[in-house]
Amino acid sequence: MSDVLYISDLDGTLLQQDGTLSNRSHALLATLLADGVLFTVASARSIGSIAPILRGLALPLPVIEFNGAFLSHLSTGEHLWINDMQQPVLGRVYEAITRHGRRPFVSTFDGRHDWVYAPPAAHAGMQCYIDACVTAGDPRLRQVDDESVALAEQVVCLNVIDRQENLAPLAAQLVTFGAAIDVTFWRNGYCPGWHWLSIHDGLATKDRAVRSLVDHAGLGNVEIVAFGDESNDIAMIRSAHRGIAVANAIAEVQAVADEIIGANTEDSVPRYIQKDWLARRH
Repeated sequence: MSDVLYISDLDGTLLQQDGTLSNRSHALLATLLADGVLFTVASARSIGSIAPILRGLALPLPVIEFNGAFLSHLSTGEHLWINDMQQPVLGRVYEAITRHGRRPFVSTFDGRHDWVYAPPAAHAGMQCYIDACVTAGDPRLRQVDDESVALAEQVVCLNVIDRQENLAPLAAQLVTFGAAIDVTFWRNGYCPGWHWLSIHDGLATKDRAVRSLVDHAGLGNVEIVAFGDESNDIAMIRSAHRGIAVANAIAEVQAVADEIIGANTEDSVPRYIQKDWLARRH
């Protein structure tokens, strides 16, 4: 029986609509992990947000956070490697954002701690994100008058929040940066009606992070089974040996997936892993 590594996105894939891991999914994953299943997650979330969701699960491998900007130990939050945005590209991207009249949330690592620098909210979409950080007690949150002070640190992500039609011109301009950056334009299900434009270093993608994880863990020719639902999962789904889309995934993800399973609300990911794992053992 060949080794297999299961990697799942979180929001819209493993998690329920309210961003929680159901009791059933938690119990299934705990049983599978105890049985030796190799499982981890690849998320746009930070480790500070991932850890409470997966509390009580003994993941044997690091997690991928910020779409591949970090490979981190779940238990300690230690970053094993970092793909941060480099100058002069970082400065040019920030300038493009401000020229469009927008102000980004800037996520950084200062060598010891993770931070998210939040500018004053210009509308309800930005306030929704700030409120979520406050409610969660996110220790990274720094509300500042001038978020550009964060550019002196290791910047792993710039998030611009607005209506889809307002962000579209900026998204089109960022395409001209080519492979220097990775841009994800996506709907935020937790703040209905608002879109996020997430910008990372060009090497900070989930598919590259999965390959780095395999190398770091010495897994050799392990079979990779990846689950996702959004545009930032497409490359990971396409590059996996088996790419699995949940039923609620966007059409672009379903189009590149090898299989389509049930929706995130049906605990479909751990149920699929359980069925696949049992079939391999018999």
